[in-house]
Amino acid sequence: MDLRQLEHFVTVADEMHFTRAAERLFISQSGLSASIRALEKELAAELFIRNTRRMELTDAGRALLEESRRTLASAAAARDAVAAVRGLHRGTLRVGTEQCLGVVDVAAELARFHQAHPGVELSVQQAGSAHLVEEVRLGRLDIAFVAEPAQPPEDVSFLRLASEPMMLICHPEHPLAGREQIEWAALAGAAFVDFHPSWGSRRTTDRGFAAAGLSRAVASEVNDVHTLLDLVGRGLGLAVVPGPIARKKAHKLSVVALPADAPRWDVAIARPDTATTLAAAEFLAPIRKRFKA
Repeated sequence: MDLRQLEHFVTVADEMHFTRAAERLFISQSGLSASIRALEKELAAELFIRNTRRMELTDAGRALLEESRRTLASAAAARDAVAAVRGLHRGTLRVGTEQCLGVVDVAAELARFHQAHPGVELSVQQAGSAHLVEEVRLGRLDIAFVAEPAQPPEDVSFLRLASEPMMLICHPEHPLAGREQIEWAALAGAAFVDFHPSWGSRRTTDRGFAAAGLSRAVASEVNDVHTLLDLVGRGLGLAVVPGPIARKKAHKLSVVALPADAPRWDVAIARPDTATTLAAAEFLAPIRKRFKA
């Protein structure tokens, strides 16, 4: 059994699909299948239940998965320990971010790190916070800039950078435009534009409406900040968004404060509870100092 076999096994377990796992690992599907079969033979146990419709882990597979994650994390930490002695000249930093967080300029931070450590390969993924947190949990990302979830997973820790209110935005001619603050009841029955459910902003908004005992109709669901702002600007719905997004078109849209009990936009850095890589630690050090996180 070697580390490469464990990496193959963990990737297949994450994807539950040999073709997708092979694509992620940049190897042939036949080569991946052979690696898994060899591992099963060495352990004298089947790791996956395979049928024509789906795959799932066996009891032996579930037991091996947790230990494999720990072993791979320990191996990465060992490589980092050696790299720390020699200096950070190579390696990979995998960073995730949700769009328009506003609190931190992720692109500028990446540029700063790249200038200081040009030999480290950077990989960036932009997606909703829920997806990014799961990527961190599964070990596919080293860190991610996200909206902190209300119920964080046990094996991911969060460094909060900032907290600010969510805001309502609407067309300047909407009946709610011009108000300083509204109550939840004023939003009953309104049509909304919002992001995909995996976005932190969407989850924060949904949590607020649920706590207020209100249902709402999301007429338009988008995956891009600028599209959301354009739809609201054309009078096609209201939107509840973080302050950084509301301020992007404050000169064209009406921005209204939500009730005092509305959930806040908490921006945080998600990282695994296991050892942080040397590259991630170097990347985070000036950010943590600046935000006192």
